[in-house]
Amino acid sequence: MAYDFDKPVDRRGTDSMKWNVKDNELPMWVADMDFKTAPEIRDALSRRLKHGVFGYTEVPDEWYDAYISWWARRHNTRINREWLMFCTGVVPAISSIVRKLTTPNENVVIQTPVYNIFFNSIINNGCRVLESPLKYENGNYSMDFSDLEKKLSDPQTTLMILCNPHNPVGKIWDKETLAKVGELCAKYSVTVISDEIHCDLTLPGFEYNAFASASDICRDISITCIAPTKAFNIAGLQTAAIFVPNPVLRHKVWRGINTDEVAEPNAFAVTAAISAFGEGGLWLDELKEYLCENRKAAEEFINNEIDGISAVHGEATYLLWIDASKLKGDKTRLSDFIREKTGLYVSEGIEYGETGRDFLRMNLATQRAVIEDGLNRLKEGIELYKSEYR
Repeated sequence: MAYDFDKPVDRRGTDSMKWNVKDNELPMWVADMDFKTAPEIRDALSRRLKHGVFGYTEVPDEWYDAYISWWARRHNTRINREWLMFCTGVVPAISSIVRKLTTPNENVVIQTPVYNIFFNSIINNGCRVLESPLKYENGNYSMDFSDLEKKLSDPQTTLMILCNPHNPVGKIWDKETLAKVGELCAKYSVTVISDEIHCDLTLPGFEYNAFASASDICRDISITCIAPTKAFNIAGLQTAAIFVPNPVLRHKVWRGINTDEVAEPNAFAVTAAISAFGEGGLWLDELKEYLCENRKAAEEFINNEIDGISAVHGEATYLLWIDASKLKGDKTRLSDFIREKTGLYVSEGIEYGETGRDFLRMNLATQRAVIEDGLNRLKEGIELYKSEYR
């Protein structure tokens, strides 16, 4: 490998949200990585820093070209320049869009278990969360189209937030599934926000499908949020994009993000995105290989060495969804119990909706030695937990 992902990076004392924990604790929760970003990105930012002036920044042609080229090259998806808008992040984009396209007390459909901040973006804007639970059968997740149509057909439902690929279960939705979602949403006049921030973090040999490319219907009813931040570990630079093929929807989104003042880049946001998509390809490919090995090791260890829980196999993201439904007791306290007893900090599944009650989420984007430490702590914590519920 050209890049060393095993090299330790001490993040304590850097105001890291993830690592603001006790000395004996090991955080494997929030979705950021413990790797330095690609050196090509760091070099580009260094050159920008040396210039020394950090005034108001415009979005240049190179930024548009970077997104258009990357999605065409990597994801076989055409994005026209006029479809693209800069935004400071996917979450600000989603919140602004919910605020602009709904009125209070309208329903927004989400498919649970799903990224917990979706709930905040809906509730904080005076709307109602309408959950359409995914089916979970034999360790695999799929969409429940009967339930989804029921929720979409409610006259109060005007918006759906799709997670593609799906966080936390690591599912890549195929084109047929996405096209069916589009047909149902069009049937009931529901607009789709597709959060595709994890699209570059698929297992080697797997490719995600952009919702807007699944069909002409999907293209015309959708708003897609994308970014280099998850794949290149640059979330703190606040750089993302929205693309909207439909001109009427696009104007509403543009008005929303400008009203909320989240449509202007800081002095480093544009540089980072251009460098990531223009020079970061090899680094990302090697990262994906490394993450794949981390996932394989974690799934094998959990399924073979820890009795009572099982790993849900994922095809995307660096997040591992762990099924603890066979354990006795109240699983909503399981993550706190493990943290208290072993120092391992993972996310409790209930954060992602009621259907996540019996699950844990574990971040695998860290050095191999840390993975081994975390898995051993997880095993210890589960054994201690089981001893309390014999």
